Amino acid sequence: MCGKVRARRSWQTAVTPDVAAPADEAPLVYRVMNEVPVIVCDGGQRYVMPMRWGFPDPADWRRPRPIHARAETIDRTPAFAQAFRDGQRGILLVESFNEAPEDGAQHIFTPPRPVGIALLWRRFEIAGAPLFAAVMVTVPANALVGALPAERMPALLAEEDWSVWLGGEDAAAVDAKACLKTVEGVRWMQTAEDRAKARRGKPVVSDPAGLF
Repeated sequence: MCGKVRARRSWQTAVTPDVAAPADEAPLVYRVMNEVPVIVCDGGQRYVMPMRWGFPDPADWRRPRPIHARAETIDRTPAFAQAFRDGQRGILLVESFNEAPEDGAQHIFTPPRPVGIALLWRRFEIAGAPLFAAVMVTVPANALVGALPAERMPALLAEEDWSVWLGGEDAAAVDAKACLKTVEGVRWMQTAEDRAKARRGKPVVSDPAGLF
C-alpha cells in the first residue's frame, strides 16, 4: 500500500496538473503523518490547504488511522461517507508514488508527467484546535503494480475529472465516485528504492513520520 509519494517544492501552490518544475529542483518526499498540500475547491475557486496525511486514531489522535480509503466503499464507510457526500474531496499533485509487496521492498512508480491522487479530507477538533487531515483514495492495482504483487494503488485522476472530483460543475457524488478508476495500459518507469537511503530513524518533533 502506498505510504510515500514525491512531488516538487514549486508545486506547493499549484492548482492544476499542467505545471513544470526547474530541472535542478530535487523531489520533495511526503510520507504518512507529513503535512501535504491538498488542492481543494470552494465556490468554484481552487486553492491549496496543508493537511496531515492520516486521520487521527480515535484512541490517540497522534496515530494516523486510517490513512487510505477504498474507492469501492468510500460512499458508505462511516469514517468517509459524510465527507464524501459533502464534497470534502481533494487532490495531491505528485510525480511518483511508492508501492511495496509483502516482503516490504519499496518500488517507485513514475508516470511520464505529474498526476493527481484523489484524497478525502475532514476537519477534526483536537484539544480545542482544528486539525485538517486527509486520506488517500485507493483502487484495485493495475497489471503493472499488481505484478509486484500488490493489491491496491492510489486512485489517479484523469485531468478531465479534476473538476468533477473537486465538486465543480455541480457534480453529484455519483459522478465523483465514477472518477475513481484503475488506470490500465500504462508505461510508467518502475525502479526499486534504495533501502539504505530510504531507511528512517526514530520519529522526532522535526520528523514525526520516522517510523512510517
